[in-house]
Amino acid sequence: MSAHPTGRSAADEALLALASSGQVPQEYLGGSGVAPNTEASEHVLQTWRTADCVCFDVGCTITRADGLDLLAEFMGVKDEVFALTQQAKDGTMNLSETLEEVLRIINCTPDDVRRFVQQHPPEKRLTKGIVNLIKTLQKRGVAVYMISGGFREDIMPIAKYLGVPRENVFANRMNWQWDDETGQPTRLSGFDESQPTAFNMGKIRAISKIREDHPYNTVVMIGDGITDLEAVRSSEGADLFIGYGGVVERSAVKEAAEWFVYDHDDLTRALKQSRVAMVGSSALACAMVPMLCHNVLQDEQFDNTVMMWVHDAAHVHEGRTILDIINQDHQNPKELPGVHLGDNLVASGNLEEVAKDADVLVFCAPHESMHSITRRLMGKVKRDAIAISLVKGMRVGRDGPQLISQMIRKNLNLDCSVLIGGNVASDLGNKELSEAVIASSSREMGAVFRKLFQTSYFYVDILQDVAGAEMCGTLKNIVALAVGIVDGLDYGCNAKAVVMRQGLTEMRKFAKTLYPNVRNETFFESCGLGDLITTCLGGRNHATAEAWTRAWKSGAPKTWTKLEEEILGGQRLQGVATSNEVQEVMRVRGWESTYPLFSTVNRIINGRVEPSQILHFCQANGIQTTNEDDDDTTIIPAARAPRQSPIPNPV
Repeated sequence: MSAHPTGRSAADEALLALASSGQVPQEYLGGSGVAPNTEASEHVLQTWRTADCVCFDVGCTITRADGLDLLAEFMGVKDEVFALTQQAKDGTMNLSETLEEVLRIINCTPDDVRRFVQQHPPEKRLTKGIVNLIKTLQKRGVAVYMISGGFREDIMPIAKYLGVPRENVFANRMNWQWDDETGQPTRLSGFDESQPTAFNMGKIRAISKIREDHPYNTVVMIGDGITDLEAVRSSEGADLFIGYGGVVERSAVKEAAEWFVYDHDDLTRALKQSRVAMVGSSALACAMVPMLCHNVLQDEQFDNTVMMWVHDAAHVHEGRTILDIINQDHQNPKELPGVHLGDNLVASGNLEEVAKDADVLVFCAPHESMHSITRRLMGKVKRDAIAISLVKGMRVGRDGPQLISQMIRKNLNLDCSVLIGGNVASDLGNKELSEAVIASSSREMGAVFRKLFQTSYFYVDILQDVAGAEMCGTLKNIVALAVGIVDGLDYGCNAKAVVMRQGLTEMRKFAKTLYPNVRNETFFESCGLGDLITTCLGGRNHATAEAWTRAWKSGAPKTWTKLEEEILGGQRLQGVATSNEVQEVMRVRGWESTYPLFSTVNRIINGRVEPSQILHFCQANGIQTTNEDDDDTTIIPAARAPRQSPIPNPV
């Protein structure tokens, strides 16, 4: 049966009485005349899907009837309780007074409550689809709360059945008279008025308390009554109210709700499983995709299959194509041999086919290929998809420098986060302890990506400095070339420390000059100092630059292209391309002398000065160019005065 003949619970009847007497604003009752939203807008759906906290009313939302009304019926005083709430319409009692009087009429004992719970077990009281909805939310990592004007004595068995923690239940508590001889509770004696739900606007109070205790970004309230609707009418309350009419349809709630549903299964279906696609099959992509394949199986938010675009699908390795090997053996012997990619990975050589149905696009391809990739995908990805870039580098065009995340936003019109950290693909593939940051425009978006990437061996922090994190990941490759050259010359740790410190200084200054809002703190995160250390100690840019320098030192120099074939299996070295792109930005803007290490590295890798000049990046005297026709003599800055340090201090 459904609450009172009016279709309203005792608490709602009391609130209506208070509204009619002017003690509660009429706006809480709705009645705006706006057509109900039985179809959710894109904004509402996005809010629902990204919520990290969902609060449920209990009576007529989780259960098919209001618990207090059901208890009154069990005690044989249903009509008296209903008559009381009708009388309360004259406004002579507030909410706590009304509940006090209702309990006086019910006048139950602890034994009565126990018999009531036994006669009305939770599994027989629940509304259709509520168990599946709550389990789905919990599997997605969403915190579930129950907020009710009813009583814990009735609600706690329901919470236990649903797996909702005791501390996540906000409800009133009955007070009892205790027998002095037996030490046992015997008679009902009102209720505990210290609970937030004991007063008007109690659900706002409860949600405010929840927000105070937990850093939830998005809170959703679901309920059938006016007291639930009021929870969204305050900045301290919920971000979204979803009205539920599966038991009782209340016109005021239906009209005022941003979304009104009759079936909890509609809410579960709206929590669609997002499809994830990896765009790229490089060594780093193959190191990261096992995390995706594992995590999508743990979270109901994601489809169980991960797609991967393989750019060299037709490449033959030991008589089989790379595409066949990935799909059959779930390994990529060309890029990252010996690493299992995931049984739920499906690879394809068709870029458009991989991307068209993806809700989450993970880009991990060489940065010089990203412009053509995004151009190919223009108009061919879902409008509400989200993207994250693992690409380190920038593109320099006629309009100046462009970060890869900016390119994705511009060409695909997608919100794009970045994941940057100090990670060598082979170490990731071996599941060695590693970390990264996800820089996103919002913490909610960052939290979605953290679900996809964080594992027991891969720690992820969230930042809101996309440009700063991406610039760190781009510029550190130039510094890695410098350290590789130092190692190739067999210099010691002192020299490497000088180069790395100067490199970090120039990274920060260059990034903040291009993007003034970049935060200093970002350079000390894993995307900054962490990535710099890793790349300078064990990255491919360091290794190739060291080999290039040793070849020069031996008198048998090798080209970068030759070393890319020998060391990288034909892949392009990111540091060389990035250095040339950054140098072009500095040349056009007249910044060469401001960034002496960057400028010296670029001259060395392009054969304009010898590698031995790496430690003289701040001194013009003594540097001999190997190209006498080169008139670009202003790249190396003038010597400093004797009192000044040869290495500029951090700016």
